[in-house]
Amino acid sequence: MNHDETETGAPLLRVRDLTITSRLAGASRTIVRGVDLDLAPGEALAIVGESGSGKSMTARALVGLLPPGVRASGEVAYGGRDLLGLRQRQVAGVRGSEIALIFQDPFTMLNPLMRCGEQISELLRDESGRRLGRRARREQAVRRLAEVGIEDPAVADAYPFQLSGGMRQRIGIAAALARDPRVLIADEPSTALDVTTQKEILARIAELQRSRGMGLILITHDLRVAFSICDRVAVLYAGSVLETGPAAAVEADPRHPYTHGLLLTEPPGDRRLEQLPVIAGAVPDADEVADRCAFADRCDWATGDCRAGRPELRSDGAGRGSACIRIEAVAAELRSRRAVIQDGVAARAPAAGAALVEVDAIEKRFDGARRGSRQVTALDGVSLRIDADETVGLVGESGSGKTTLGRCLLGLERPTAGRIVVDGIDASDLGALGEAERLRFRRTIQMVFQDPYSTLNPVRTIGATLREALLVHEPRSRDVRGRAAELLERVGLSAAYADRKPVALSGGERQRVAIARALAAEPRVIVCDEAVSALDVSVQAQILNLLADLRRETGISCLFITHDLGVVRQIADRVYVLRQGRLVEEGVCDEVLDRPRDPYTRRLIASIPSGDRRWLDADEPAPAVAVVEPGERR
Repeated sequence: MNHDETETGAPLLRVRDLTITSRLAGASRTIVRGVDLDLAPGEALAIVGESGSGKSMTARALVGLLPPGVRASGEVAYGGRDLLGLRQRQVAGVRGSEIALIFQDPFTMLNPLMRCGEQISELLRDESGRRLGRRARREQAVRRLAEVGIEDPAVADAYPFQLSGGMRQRIGIAAALARDPRVLIADEPSTALDVTTQKEILARIAELQRSRGMGLILITHDLRVAFSICDRVAVLYAGSVLETGPAAAVEADPRHPYTHGLLLTEPPGDRRLEQLPVIAGAVPDADEVADRCAFADRCDWATGDCRAGRPELRSDGAGRGSACIRIEAVAAELRSRRAVIQDGVAARAPAAGAALVEVDAIEKRFDGARRGSRQVTALDGVSLRIDADETVGLVGESGSGKTTLGRCLLGLERPTAGRIVVDGIDASDLGALGEAERLRFRRTIQMVFQDPYSTLNPVRTIGATLREALLVHEPRSRDVRGRAAELLERVGLSAAYADRKPVALSGGERQRVAIARALAAEPRVIVCDEAVSALDVSVQAQILNLLADLRRETGISCLFITHDLGVVRQIADRVYVLRQGRLVEEGVCDEVLDRPRDPYTRRLIASIPSGDRRWLDADEPAPAVAVVEPGERR
């Protein structure tokens, strides 16, 4: 892009009629259809939408990184060239040097066998185009690390596996920006991070974008993040753009029912709702809705006209665009629904009585991965209790010890010291229990993991998985097929799902199956370890409502492990705050979140995205510790 084009107001990046299709096993499938986007110099554009909307494929198409069997057509104009018409070698010349891409998982960007400094500086050249010498490369790497908030030069000599997730993401950003690109595409760069690390990463991206005058495209399903750092928003659904506009205007007055639904499903950070609003159903394939409004089947306002043809994205001439043909008729009702603020309900006070789960001053220490390396203390004198019919939240940053505590409760790790009692069973060392007590313990407490796909056998049907779980706990059980169907119905799925395999299910459906499998043992306690952190806000709301319904119906107790304080307010009665293996605060959920006493708790709350552009500049958290010893599990 030359400076003359920028001065005349032409877009830095111009996308027209972008269509992405895949052809696998002889079958053609549309992923994205007819997307138009503009990115001005120095502008931040968010592309938001649920999983399956085509966000990540759009990002990959812009830089020529589509997987085999997937192709893009249309126009991606940059610097007077159509990138879609270039050869792969020509596109590779643009990628990195002029348009850079950051992925959600930095491990996909970083070579695990290369030191971080080399990954940042390996492609740098001097003015004559020659590769820099070793000393110059290291100097550049250290300088680039400082740009992303890493002041310790020793990090340049570390390997990716020696760093925390947040530090790896910073390295990925430094590597992406090393060649001073004009456009940065960030694909869910903070989704897997805890709230404080997320804020640090987003603040760094926004600062670098402003200081360099780069164009930024942020791919995210978190509307609060989009509104906090972006100038404009494009809402993508089933491969089509349904709404565009300035971020503040879209947040204040959405002009498509889908955007309205996404905003309503965001859990409010200031109060607990009796029931979270949800968008029923799931995102369809683009081909299924090619001849009608893509959102019609999930829309409360859809009529026959909405299904009679595919609506175009219409602009109002003031920077707002909507693909809803009925927006004038329903706009007032959309505003009135958002204006009705649901009254919050108080979290229940702790009930008197014996604890169902009691953790007394447990410690957990791990030996370092290398001989002679220091021992790591993951838990240091942690005590908590869970009563019958109670949900307890456990919050803290990555590395705080949350998952280690959950694994100790399940008997997957043995505490170094302290005592764990579950429903009267001393579960501090399962190996010391008799077979009958161990079986009763396994039936009493079950776990729901963050990623259900990794815990479901991909070659077995859902029905087979549930039947196996039933037989493990009751080997002589009869009518396991009928009971498996009952489990599916209990979590809001039809009995027909028993014949499907995990790959045929959405993320939310797989998580429902994981909950159903946990319920097969008829436990008194379930441990949910980041069970909704990887889900879209609409699906997250469905799962949180499901857990609340199950509790009302069965009286089941829950330890809900999360880094999202907005989520924990919606589900927990009491909350424990964990920092570096130690409890720093505990109490009734509303009291802890509304009147936090510990500075660390206040920092966590300040890190929750607010949707306000001033959020990134307020109470900036201190950078996390850089290097982590291999084997330091928390």
